[in-house]
Amino acid sequence: MQEISFEEAVERILAKDGRFHRDAYGFVRDALDYTQKAGANREKLGKVHHVTGAELLEGIRQFALSPAGFGPMTITVLEEWGVRQCRDFGEIVFNMVEIGLLAKTEQDRLEDFDEGYDFVTAFRKPFLPASKLTTSPPVVPTTND
Repeated sequence: MQEISFEEAVERILAKDGRFHRDAYGFVRDALDYTQKAGANREKLGKVHHVTGAELLEGIRQFALSPAGFGPMTITVLEEWGVRQCRDFGEIVFNMVEIGLLAKTEQDRLEDFDEGYDFVTAFRKPFLPASKLTTSPPVVPTTND
Protein backbone atom coordinates (compact mmCIF):
# COMPACT_ATOMS: atom_id res chain seq x y z
CA MET A 1 0.00 0.00 0.00
CA GLN A 2 1.32 3.39 -1.00
CA GLU A 3 1.60 5.99 1.74
CA ILE A 4 -0.44 9.11 1.02
CA SER A 5 0.81 12.65 1.53
CA PHE A 6 -0.44 14.90 4.28
CA GLU A 7 -2.33 16.99 1.72
CA GLU A 8 -4.04 13.92 0.25
CA ALA A 9 -4.99 12.71 3.71
CA VAL A 10 -6.50 16.09 4.58
CA GLU A 11 -8.46 16.05 1.31
CA ARG A 12 -9.92 12.67 2.31
CA ILE A 13 -10.78 13.98 5.77
CA LEU A 14 -12.46 17.07 4.32
CA ALA A 15 -14.51 14.92 1.95
CA LYS A 16 -15.95 13.11 5.00
CA ASP A 17 -15.96 15.94 7.55
CA GLY A 18 -15.94 19.54 6.35
CA ARG A 19 -16.38 21.23 9.73
CA PHE A 20 -12.81 22.54 9.90
CA HIS A 21 -10.68 24.38 7.35
CA ARG A 22 -7.75 22.48 5.85
CA ASP A 23 -5.31 24.92 7.48
CA ALA A 24 -6.53 23.81 10.92
CA TYR A 25 -5.09 20.36 10.22
CA GLY A 26 -1.71 21.79 9.26
CA PHE A 27 -1.74 23.96 12.36
CA VAL A 28 -2.47 20.98 14.64
CA ARG A 29 0.30 18.98 12.94
CA ASP A 30 2.75 21.87 13.45
CA ALA A 31 1.63 22.32 17.06
CA LEU A 32 2.13 18.60 17.68
CA ASP A 33 5.69 18.85 16.29
CA TYR A 34 6.27 21.87 18.53
CA THR A 35 4.92 19.96 21.54
CA GLN A 36 7.01 16.88 20.82
CA LYS A 37 10.18 18.96 20.45
CA ALA A 38 9.45 20.74 23.74
CA GLY A 39 8.89 17.33 25.37
CA ALA A 40 12.07 15.93 23.82
CA ASN A 41 14.03 18.52 25.76
CA ARG A 42 12.61 17.02 28.97
CA GLU A 43 12.84 13.36 27.97
CA LYS A 44 15.83 11.08 27.73
CA LEU A 45 17.39 10.90 24.28
CA GLY A 46 16.09 8.05 22.18
CA LYS A 47 12.85 7.70 24.12
CA VAL A 48 9.72 8.42 22.12
CA HIS A 49 7.24 10.44 24.12
CA HIS A 50 3.54 10.01 23.39
CA VAL A 51 1.73 13.33 23.64
CA THR A 52 -1.51 13.21 25.62
CA GLY A 53 -4.54 15.34 24.83
CA ALA A 54 -3.79 17.68 27.73
CA GLU A 55 -0.15 18.03 26.65
CA LEU A 56 -1.20 18.74 23.08
CA LEU A 57 -3.69 21.40 24.18
CA GLU A 58 -0.95 23.16 26.15
CA GLY A 59 1.41 22.82 23.18
CA ILE A 60 -1.25 24.27 20.87
CA ARG A 61 -1.68 27.22 23.24
CA GLN A 62 2.06 27.87 23.46
CA PHE A 63 2.58 27.42 19.71
CA ALA A 64 -0.32 29.73 18.83
CA LEU A 65 1.06 32.47 21.10
CA SER A 66 4.67 32.02 19.93
CA PRO A 67 6.28 34.06 17.14
CA ALA A 68 5.59 31.11 14.80
CA GLY A 69 1.89 31.28 15.66
CA PHE A 70 -0.75 33.97 15.40
CA GLY A 71 -0.31 36.00 18.60
CA PRO A 72 -3.27 38.28 19.33
CA MET A 73 -4.99 37.13 16.12
CA THR A 74 -5.21 33.49 17.29
CA ILE A 75 -8.92 33.47 18.17
CA THR A 76 -9.81 35.22 14.91
CA VAL A 77 -7.84 32.70 12.85
CA LEU A 78 -9.18 29.69 14.75
CA GLU A 79 -12.78 30.90 14.40
CA GLU A 80 -12.22 31.37 10.67
CA TRP A 81 -11.17 27.72 10.55
CA GLY A 82 -14.24 26.58 12.52
CA VAL A 83 -12.26 25.92 15.73
CA ARG A 84 -14.08 27.47 18.69
CA GLN A 85 -13.24 25.23 21.65
CA CYS A 86 -10.69 22.66 22.77
CA ARG A 87 -12.99 19.79 21.79
CA ASP A 88 -12.61 20.94 18.18
CA PHE A 89 -8.86 20.27 18.41
CA GLY A 90 -9.73 16.78 19.60
CA GLU A 91 -12.08 16.28 16.66
CA ILE A 92 -9.27 17.31 14.30
CA VAL A 93 -6.80 14.97 16.03
CA PHE A 94 -9.18 12.02 15.90
CA ASN A 95 -9.95 12.70 12.23
CA MET A 96 -6.20 12.51 11.63
CA VAL A 97 -5.99 9.28 13.66
CA GLU A 98 -8.83 7.73 11.69
CA ILE A 99 -7.10 8.42 8.36
CA GLY A 100 -3.75 7.15 9.67
CA LEU A 101 -1.84 10.44 9.98
CA LEU A 102 -1.54 10.09 13.76
CA ALA A 103 -1.52 7.20 16.18
CA LYS A 104 -3.29 6.87 19.50
CA THR A 105 -3.00 4.66 22.55
CA GLU A 106 -5.74 2.73 24.31
CA GLN A 107 -5.94 5.53 26.87
CA ASP A 108 -6.48 8.34 24.34
CA ARG A 109 -10.06 9.56 24.12
CA LEU A 110 -11.80 12.42 22.39
CA GLU A 111 -13.11 13.47 25.80
CA ASP A 112 -9.51 14.25 26.84
CA PHE A 113 -9.98 17.52 24.95
CA ASP A 114 -13.14 18.52 26.80
CA GLU A 115 -11.31 19.70 29.92
CA GLY A 116 -9.19 22.25 28.08
CA TYR A 117 -9.16 26.00 28.41
CA ASP A 118 -11.38 28.92 27.58
CA PHE A 119 -10.16 30.48 24.33
CA VAL A 120 -10.49 34.07 25.55
CA THR A 121 -8.41 33.33 28.65
CA ALA A 122 -5.83 31.30 26.73
CA PHE A 123 -5.45 33.36 23.57
CA ARG A 124 -6.72 36.90 24.16
CA LYS A 125 -5.94 37.61 27.81
CA PRO A 126 -2.12 37.44 27.37
CA PHE A 127 -2.36 40.46 25.06
CA LEU A 128 -4.73 42.63 27.09
CA PRO A 129 -3.31 45.74 28.74
CA ALA A 130 -2.95 45.60 32.51
CA SER A 131 -5.84 48.04 32.91
CA LYS A 132 -8.18 45.48 31.31
CA LEU A 133 -7.03 42.66 33.59
CA THR A 134 -8.34 44.10 36.84
CA THR A 135 -11.32 42.38 38.35
CA SER A 136 -12.63 45.49 40.08
CA PRO A 137 -15.88 46.90 38.77
CA PRO A 138 -15.51 50.12 36.79
CA VAL A 139 -15.74 53.34 38.77
CA VAL A 140 -18.99 55.12 38.04
CA PRO A 141 -18.83 58.87 38.61
CA THR A 142 -21.43 60.23 40.96
CA THR A 143 -23.22 63.47 40.46
CA ASN A 144 -23.80 66.02 43.18
CA ASP A 145 -27.36 67.26 43.17
